[in-house]
Amino acid sequence: MKKTALVLAGGPDAEREVSLKSAACVAEALRASGDFSVEHRVVGRISGAELRSLPGDVVWPVLHGPFGEGGPMQDLLETDGRPYVGCRPAAARLAMDKVATKMAAARAGVPTAACAVLNPADDACPIALPVVLKPIFEGSTIGLFICRTGAEWAGARAQALASGKPYMVEPYTPGRELTVGVLEVDGRLRALPAIEIVPADGLYDYEAKYTRDDTQYLVNPVLPGETRTHVVSAAVGLCTAMGVRGLARADFMLPSAGGGPILLEVNTMPGFTDHSLVPMAARAVGLDMPALCATIVRNALRAGPARR
Repeated sequence: MKKTALVLAGGPDAEREVSLKSAACVAEALRASGDFSVEHRVVGRISGAELRSLPGDVVWPVLHGPFGEGGPMQDLLETDGRPYVGCRPAAARLAMDKVATKMAAARAGVPTAACAVLNPADDACPIALPVVLKPIFEGSTIGLFICRTGAEWAGARAQALASGKPYMVEPYTPGRELTVGVLEVDGRLRALPAIEIVPADGLYDYEAKYTRDDTQYLVNPVLPGETRTHVVSAAVGLCTAMGVRGLARADFMLPSAGGGPILLEVNTMPGFTDHSLVPMAARAVGLDMPALCATIVRNALRAGPARR
């Protein structure tokens, strides 16, 4: 008898619309694989009791954002007891926290830019302009500002503080944006081909990721020197050190000014829409969407039930 995969969509986070699209693609792919029955459910801030009431032998929370991807949902899944796709709570929280991820990168010997937490009591920018101001616990460039002048800094800072969310500041580094998908194979994390992202207007923002069709994606791009080796090794090494499980995506910048790639962040439940990068990289090595999604669910089943 086929196992039933419970695919969760939506969630309460700012990336809800992306989650709805990703989960629909995952559910369709799992059905197309022929390996699993599928229960596709749209949820909000789901409770433990609500989760337990939903059918399925294995759970894939295709949820993006602090609740669905950053620890609270994983806490519920641990209590639920069924096998599930993605990180356990500690690794989920670590990867959702961009500052903590940078600290983990430093411990693992992976280069990353300096950063500072935004201090509400200090008007001055803690890092020389230009800078990037972004939420510590969000994804998809939601709430991100690029500040090149003092006026831009003042305006962005005011909006960041008004949001009530913790923000961080890091240097703005022009360059080539690279991403490496990581997939668990036979119990070990392995890298998918690197992809270079070339947005039409220079910023890979929410629209460039999910709604526009003029962003270019170059699979296995031509890169200088040992860059490819460095980003692949860094992605796998850092995700392993952080305790990532199942799948992830690590983003890097190759500075125009020279030097090696620097880590931007790690995403432990990357998108699965028709614009998404992990499925794109998987296709380059012969894994179409049904095969990729079935592999991910089989890995979760092989890992066994969550710890109650």
